[in-house]
Amino acid sequence: MELGLYTLSDLITDPKTGVQMNAHDRIDETIKAATLADQVGLEVFGVGEHHRLDFAVSSPAIVLAAIAQTTKRIRLTSSVTVLSAADPVRVFQDFSTVDLISGGRAEIIAGRGVFTEPFPLFGVDLRDYDQLFSEKLDLLRKLSRTERITWRGNFRSALQDAEISPRPIQRELPIWIGVGGTPQSAVRAGTLGLPMALAVLGGPMTGIKPIVDLYREAGQRAGHSLSNLKVSINSHAYLGEDAQQVREFHRAFYQQYLSEAMPRGKRAVKLSPDEFQSMTGPGTGLMIGSAQEMIDKIMREYELLHHDRFLAQIDIGRLPFREVAKAIVLFGEKVAPVIRAETRTDAPTTADEIQPPTSDGESSNEDELAVTRA
Repeated sequence: MELGLYTLSDLITDPKTGVQMNAHDRIDETIKAATLADQVGLEVFGVGEHHRLDFAVSSPAIVLAAIAQTTKRIRLTSSVTVLSAADPVRVFQDFSTVDLISGGRAEIIAGRGVFTEPFPLFGVDLRDYDQLFSEKLDLLRKLSRTERITWRGNFRSALQDAEISPRPIQRELPIWIGVGGTPQSAVRAGTLGLPMALAVLGGPMTGIKPIVDLYREAGQRAGHSLSNLKVSINSHAYLGEDAQQVREFHRAFYQQYLSEAMPRGKRAVKLSPDEFQSMTGPGTGLMIGSAQEMIDKIMREYELLHHDRFLAQIDIGRLPFREVAKAIVLFGEKVAPVIRAETRTDAPTTADEIQPPTSDGESSNEDELAVTRA
């Protein structure tokens, strides 16, 4: 299993001082976190895209290009690129450039986005939400395969034998589909044969299995090899040596994150110790606790899902960077080696080894699953 980190670079108010972080410091910390992740051997680092004043990054490709200069091995991805409101040609050019700068380490996680701000900002009609994504995803995939393209769609000017440059080092830029919890998005990713990045905020682990089953079943029905139907689980996380101390320390920061950064807008959230214990307890997808608890949870998810990648979002809620750094080191040095050893040889390779879907296609609870409603 590949293991890594992702960040949304939120500018949360410090729950203790009431001071909001500035964008310069946040981006600096993001680059330092990626550099440290590379040094401790993690495989992937993702940067999110938002177009609000309470987030520092609106252009992941620029930040990833900066990270490419301070890292050597780690793969660099968006998490996610809001493709519905973007020009696929420019997206491809930006990430192709990151690929060149990084020596072939760029990826894209494309999604529809959970916030609405990009649509009016870039003159895109929100009523075309799904059609925009389908058409632009189709164009983005074609751009990655050819140096010249002739193309016509409904939401962008036509291309006539257009030269698409620069070309990446990789033969094709890897494109993942970012999925929140909607069955339709999972089916789309599977039908296209694209890898799926599933955002999981918490709730019972068993609640995400139907989505993964739908994805694989749709992919196999469309004729895609199971080996190409890769799954990434992306979750909030924080870890330390002592589970109870971790929860007691982290609760205020997580509470602040839920109050300020979630799609419902800014509203005060109060979590009692018992509520937070329940949210982070055994069998839940919220990875907050000791390193051993994180190992146990990731392996429990692996038993259910046989996924290929796990990405943790650690730097949330204005968590001090020294604490973020400690957690990254624990993740890379204590958790990752165990997970790699345990998952190295027993991944399923045939359809018979994957249990059939157990869901009728109904969506899981939005509060439990969706970070990026793709």
